Order: sequence, then structure tokens, then C-alpha cells
Amino acid sequence: MASTALAVAALAAPLVCTALHAEPDEELLGKSQGYPLGNASTWYSNPYRIGSWSAMDKVTGVQVRAVARPAEASPLPRAASPASINYRYKNTNYTLADYLDRQRATGLLILKNGEIVAEHYRYGRKDDARFLSFSMAKSVTSLLIGKALSLGLIASLDDPAEKYAKEFAGSPYGATTLRQLLRMSSGLTFTERYDGKDDVARLTRAGAGAPGAGKPMDVLKSITDRHSPPGEKFVYASGETDVLGRVVAAATGKSMSELTTEWIWKPMGAEHDAFWRVFADGQEQSYGGFNASLRDWARLGQLLANDGRAIDKTTGKPGALQVLPLEYLLDATDATRQPPAFRPRTATPYFGYGYQFWLLPMRARTFAMQGVHGQTVYVQPSTGIVLVLTSVWEYAGGKPDPQAYEERDALWRGVLQSLGGSLTPQ
Repeated sequence: MASTALAVAALAAPLVCTALHAEPDEELLGKSQGYPLGNASTWYSNPYRIGSWSAMDKVTGVQVRAVARPAEASPLPRAASPASINYRYKNTNYTLADYLDRQRATGLLILKNGEIVAEHYRYGRKDDARFLSFSMAKSVTSLLIGKALSLGLIASLDDPAEKYAKEFAGSPYGATTLRQLLRMSSGLTFTERYDGKDDVARLTRAGAGAPGAGKPMDVLKSITDRHSPPGEKFVYASGETDVLGRVVAAATGKSMSELTTEWIWKPMGAEHDAFWRVFADGQEQSYGGFNASLRDWARLGQLLANDGRAIDKTTGKPGALQVLPLEYLLDATDATRQPPAFRPRTATPYFGYGYQFWLLPMRARTFAMQGVHGQTVYVQPSTGIVLVLTSVWEYAGGKPDPQAYEERDALWRGVLQSLGGSLTPQ
């Protein structure tokens, strides 16, 4: 008898589509070279992005730590009669195929009530590729904090970080509460401009063990200037998530990889092993280093859509097992539960910010995990709609090329409209 994982893969296979013609910038991205893997120095740049960002565990010089799948995967069936997906962007109507022809998507998967509506792999990627998340990893880190809180391993989100991660004692980050870190509201000035000279670049070089870069803790303890009082203002800062990763490891006495395996991946019913990138000091890169298959990103999105309840393998419906704590998830992802400064169109001109989740300005609770080069999991729980997108956008951040961000938002709105989702503004 075939395993559940094989059955799941076979069931989904008819929906898996690969490109039959030229894909955006495919030569720049390394097609003629077979989409090569880079090494520890080149993996971030072209033409190595496609190969490296879907197989970081094979990049020479990059350390990873496994997150194990369970013996059986949860079901992820295909929809019997999937609806067509259309969207409108700049007064023009487009199809899902048009989006894939226009944008550098490596993978795209859409769920409606736990069934696959569409599944596409591009640039030669396959369903067993483990896609680098960049900052979607921040949301995974938040889920580990929430689980530790529910188990009493963390007493309160209003505790300072140094209560658990003793190495921060006496530092500004050490005095910052976990709730302030979750909302990226420490008030400390951590620069994140993506110019190679900012604090996030310093932290990443230190984590990679670059000569002369020092240790990650050296970078984090060097952040002492303030732009605002703590708790008052959202300012995006990956350093705050790095602190949270160190807190959850210290509070539990386990690595983030062990925690992700035990608390999320196995009870969720993942189909593939995942992995975290590990820094030279042994700590997982909590702000950007989690890697998983497209279907497992979708399963995580579905787990969130189900308010933390696992799929019952017998019925294929949300069961009684509460994998993730409900109240924490609501606090993390519900815009109405945020203080005014963190709500949509106030925290930023568009998004609000919860506990390491982006909150959309819609009446129905709608939120996203986002990575800097176009990695996204959108979730609207009340309508059971999940969109997973992995990409290799050229620029980090939207200022050089806002079009990619704008069209992604238009696609999500089109998915909602095509599948009966809610678009009513907040």
C-alpha cells in the first residue's frame, strides 16, 4: 500500500505545470548553465539564485539543520473542478498564466478549503525543491514563540529578552520585551536598506562567519541608538527577529530546528523535510533562513487558515488537534487586536504589522508572510483561501521596482475574487 505522502503527490500531480516557453529573464538567471548552484559567496547573486534559492542545503559553505517530516503527510487533494484565476492590473485583465509569463515566480500554489486549485513550478524547479523563505521565516519564528508561551516555557510576552537569553543582559535589546520585538517596535535604530552596508548586512556577514565581521551578538549589542521610545512605532528590523530566535532557543533548551520539527512540521503533516540555515555560532537564522517545499508552505498556510488546527488524515478536514495556540494566532494576525499604531495604513501606508505577520487592510482577517524577493504566503481564514508564491525578484525591497509588488497584490485580490473571497476594505 502506497504511503500517504506518495498518494498525496500522485493526487496533486495532474495540476503540476511547468513552463513550455521562455520565462522572464531566464538567461540572466542561468538557464543555459542549468541554473547552477552558487557557493557561500555567490549564492545570492545571478546566475545562482534559481539553483541556490531552491536548494540551499546543497550550497557549498552554507550550514543547515534538518526539520524532519512525519511518517505520513496530511492530505492535500486537488480540486475536482478548479476555478480559473483572473486578476486586473493597471486597467488590464490577466490570467494566472499571464502572471507567470510576466513575473519571476519559481513556484505558485493556490488552495481553497484545503484543496489545490493551481500548482506551478518554473525555471526547472520540481515539487521536492525546498524554497528559501527570506523573511517568511520571521513568521515561523513567531509561531515558535507563541507555542513556547502556550506551554509555559515563556511566562509572558511582556518579559524582557534578557530574562531568557542571558547573553543580552545589560544591552538595549536585552531590556526590550518580547511583545515589542514581535511587533518590531523596540525603538532601536537597526538599519535595513539592502545596500550591503546596513546593519542587516553586518548581521548576516557575522552569521556567515565572514572574516573580520565579528559575531552576531557583537552586531546586536552594538545597536544602541534610538529613533522612538519602545513599543510606540513599527520600524522593520530583522535584528529583532534574531533576538527572538535566540530567546526561544534559550527558553526551551532546544534548537529552532528541533522545535520546528516537534511543534509544527510533524503535527502539521508535512510532505518533505525542511531545514533552517544555521549561523556560524550555531543559531538558526531566524529572520530569513527557513526552507520548505511549495506544498509544505501551503500546508503551513492552511494550518494558519484553520486557526492552528491540524488536518485529520481520515476525514481530510480540520480535526481536534490544536497544533498552534488560537489566542496567540489571533493576537499575531488580527488587525483589530493591534494597537492603533500597528494597524493597516498606519504602521505602513498599506500593511499593518502583528507578531511578525503582515496585516492587510480588509474587513475579513487577512494576513501574509513575506520575503524580500517575492516570497509570500497569503491567508484569508474565513474563506479558506491560501496563495503561496516563491520568486526571484531582482531587487530587495520595492523602491527600485514597485511593479512586482503592485502586481502581486493585484494577483492576490484576483485570487480572492475568483474563489469567493472577501475584498471588503477595513
